[in-house]
Amino acid sequence: MAVAKIPPLAALATPFDKGVTRPRFDNEATRPRLDNEATRPRFDNEATRPRFDNEAIRPPLVKGGLGGILLLACLSLLPQAHAGLFDDEEARKSIATLNAQVEANRKAAEERLAKIEALVQDRAIELSKMIEELKQDLARLRGQVEVLSNQIETLDRRQKDLYVDLDARIRKLEAGIQAQEKQAAAASDPVAESKAYEAALNQFKLGNYQTAIAAFQSFLGAYPDSPQLPSAQYWIGNAYYALRDYKVAIAAQQKVVALWPDSAKAPDALLNIASCQAELGETRAARETLQGLVKKYPGSPAAEQAKQRLAGRR
Repeated sequence: MAVAKIPPLAALATPFDKGVTRPRFDNEATRPRLDNEATRPRFDNEATRPRFDNEAIRPPLVKGGLGGILLLACLSLLPQAHAGLFDDEEARKSIATLNAQVEANRKAAEERLAKIEALVQDRAIELSKMIEELKQDLARLRGQVEVLSNQIETLDRRQKDLYVDLDARIRKLEAGIQAQEKQAAAASDPVAESKAYEAALNQFKLGNYQTAIAAFQSFLGAYPDSPQLPSAQYWIGNAYYALRDYKVAIAAQQKVVALWPDSAKAPDALLNIASCQAELGETRAARETLQGLVKKYPGSPAAEQAKQRLAGRR
């Protein structure tokens, strides 16, 4: 069966809107008809019937023909359009839900990040404080190490000094022991003692006063128990007097008087002290020394000389 050509929908819409006579078909037999008027679309509820904002532009319903077909086509598309509208709404809701979830996740992530940053900052501050404290402790320990090092160095120096001093003392003691042994050995030989004394006295008589002083001092050290000690000390004072070292001579003679006051050389030592004082211009001191000599040793030859000097000074 041949199918009639249907003109475009746009071409058919305008005549219907304007109430123009429906289009004619080449073959009237081929025109679509509604076999039963009852099959024309109806609405159970008039409220559900599609309406237009402007009732004046509503296309007129034509019994049978192409207008009914177009109306049926439009009505058949309504459920799909309605379903499309619902699908778009659901999609929008889903998108809004996703956006809300994304925003909530973003806020939660930002909050967690803020907490982590605060925690890291607190930990950083704590670590900074700990590092500063460790630096201070390290500086304190370095100071203590330096102090201890200085103390150790000081102790080492003191210990070395003590060792050196102790060694020197030991050597002195050994030298003293050896000298005592020599003196003891010499003291046991009276001949050697007499020769040493005579040799020192001969040096004095020859005018070798420095040699005589050294020889008598050596005699004093070598023979500490010799009965000639007061005489040796006296001749040491006389040698200094001959050298005109009067102060040293006075000191040497005072030693004789102090250590051996009962010796025969004690009054001679006082007489020599008075002579030294006179040479120094200490006239009053010399007179007092002579008076003391006469008073303490009145029967000695030195006392007679002292009396003569006192008489001559009057």
